[in-house]
Amino acid sequence: MATLNEWKNQGKYLTLKGYQIFTREGGKSDAPVLLLIHGYPSASWDWEGMWDELVKHYRVITLDMLGYGFSDKPKDIPYLITAQADLYSAYLVKLNVTSYHILAHDYGDTVAQELMARQLSSTTEVTINSVCFLNGGLFPETHRPVLIQKLLLSPIGFVISKLTTKQKLSANLFKIFGQSTPPSTEVVNGLWELLEYNEGRAVMHKLINYIVQRRENRERWVGAIVNATMPVKLIAGAQDPISGEHMIARYCELVPNANATRLEALGHYPQVENAEMVTHAYLEFRQKT
Repeated sequence: MATLNEWKNQGKYLTLKGYQIFTREGGKSDAPVLLLIHGYPSASWDWEGMWDELVKHYRVITLDMLGYGFSDKPKDIPYLITAQADLYSAYLVKLNVTSYHILAHDYGDTVAQELMARQLSSTTEVTINSVCFLNGGLFPETHRPVLIQKLLLSPIGFVISKLTTKQKLSANLFKIFGQSTPPSTEVVNGLWELLEYNEGRAVMHKLINYIVQRRENRERWVGAIVNATMPVKLIAGAQDPISGEHMIARYCELVPNANATRLEALGHYPQVENAEMVTHAYLEFRQKT
């Protein structure tokens, strides 16, 4: 497992949309491009367990979104999903990428849905060749936020942000990971360090507004999956209380010819809980498309 410091040392900063954004690249320059989009409240480090295998097959690129990880965390912006999608679009332009694949998780699923919607409406010149979702709130009606998420979204959210501790973070992670795959001490410490970096706790209550944005943009973002023109896959941990078994069932109900892999023993962070299993499922999907 790459430590957080090793991950940071192997990345670099780019100026995107006027902000300093942490990025990471790997693999052969002439290989197909795979964009990894992380979730809330973590960062691109979530993908470290899959990284070494993925770079054998792809030119893998990723970044820490605005407000996350090692990137800038301004306190005076609304943190819109559309703005995060703009960030990725600027990143792709910066790297001269014209076509790519997406592997996304959690908050990143919603960003991917917005990028898919832009392709459907022909408002982008960059082509998405395939999309794979991990656990996330693809459908607002099946998203079951845990207590801390509800509190962050409430009028006292800014207070909850300040009162968040490593112990509380750890307790919440244990609730959403699979019973047999709990978060390691290194994972808890790393995620806490990422939250603390650049005073990240101060914007947690702003970032959580993605839950409201999902409801407001349901037709656009769910429609992007239902009407997708590229191959789409779901790989999800069934034990996830936020977006597990019930979300998988909704996905199979709504998406035509749904391609879904249900990981019985895993929870909300399948790529952290069992990176090898998720990598195998992802590569199997890509081999068949």
